[in-house]
Amino acid sequence: MNDNFNPTKQDLFLLNWLLLIFILVVAMIIIGGITRITDSGLSMVEWRPFLGFLPPLNNQEWERVFDLYKNTPEYSYYNKGMLLSDFKFIFFWEYFHRLWGRIIGIVFIIPFIYFIVTKKIDKFITVRLLIILFFGSLQAFIGWWMVKSGLIDTPDVSQYRLAIHFGNSLLILFLLFWLILDLKNKKSRIKFDLNLIIFFIIFITIIAGSLVAGMDAGLMYNTYPLMNDSFFPSDYLSLGLLDPFENPGSAQFHHRHLGFISLVAIGIFFVKNFYQKKVFLELIFLIVLIIIQFILGVYILLNYVPNLNASLHQIGAVLIFLTMIKIIHTLNIKT
Repeated sequence: MNDNFNPTKQDLFLLNWLLLIFILVVAMIIIGGITRITDSGLSMVEWRPFLGFLPPLNNQEWERVFDLYKNTPEYSYYNKGMLLSDFKFIFFWEYFHRLWGRIIGIVFIIPFIYFIVTKKIDKFITVRLLIILFFGSLQAFIGWWMVKSGLIDTPDVSQYRLAIHFGNSLLILFLLFWLILDLKNKKSRIKFDLNLIIFFIIFITIIAGSLVAGMDAGLMYNTYPLMNDSFFPSDYLSLGLLDPFENPGSAQFHHRHLGFISLVAIGIFFVKNFYQKKVFLELIFLIVLIIIQFILGVYILLNYVPNLNASLHQIGAVLIFLTMIKIIHTLNIKT
């Protein structure tokens, strides 16, 4: 499908189906962020991919799942004496997050089977959809692998696994959005140029942010531009090669400076491409987004990570990620 093509009903059904999945995946990322911010991710300690779609339906079942949670390190370290009513709140977000994943699976698989059986899509699109299905299925297992890391010895999930979980969600979003743009407009290609390097910088900055979230590193060094009275955190590089990934102060240091580098990089991206009329509006939107994102990031740091603002910061990162995909896809359309 493209601007010079009159799509059939079947083409529109395919495109609308993919757009629906795209919206559901974006919503899933937002819900996952809220689940993380509200410290709800470790409230469900059972892995029941097929039978776990129903929440507790009576007091006896609520008491059972609450008792399971009471055996976790998180309860012992942080939530000792928690009331059942408070547990229900954190349980809701983790349950909703998993339920939303099941909804995405159903919405994807049933029409996909229909398309394959009726041979309504060509082999190239089928392969791309199978790749998306693979990473989508993998995401569920990564999610449980991540949760499991916080149920054994430590009261928090592994920041490594959190970063992998979030990074895989962005990969799914990229594959899905690029396919939608190929169908809606014209097929594009990925070119190894300055635009791609800047896109990679943005991706690394976002992943660095997930490491900050995984270690609650935003709750320390709540000053800007210096980290208290120093450019570097006091224990910078104290953990050797693993320091960027396991030292909260270092993780925050890298994310805050990658954020500034991203601001400059997108400024360069804007100047490099602003003469391209076909992406001018998207470029304006992108430059406004990155400025707001940078200011919001500083505000969040200075105010000890308010939940609402932290969620908006994650949404902003996803919007920047998607806007860059749209611009790069348009610039690289095959002629």
